[in-house]
Amino acid sequence: MRFSPVFMGIFYGGLGMLFTFLAIQSANTSGDMWNFITILLMVLATVDFVYAVRFFILKRKIDKMKGKK
Repeated sequence: MRFSPVFMGIFYGGLGMLFTFLAIQSANTSGDMWNFITILLMVLATVDFVYAVRFFILKRKIDKMKGKK
């Protein structure tokens, strides 16, 4: 089953927002922003946001290629 790049971009963007929220909650709970869990969650959020942007760029490239034919 194949999903569209827009769906995957929204999915990864949502995961990035979720990991960002969890990292903020972790920093507020522990009182220390530079602990391992907070940094790990922020790294995961960054990776997910990068994937989301890449999927949206892929969608634009696919649309350009379809327009040329």
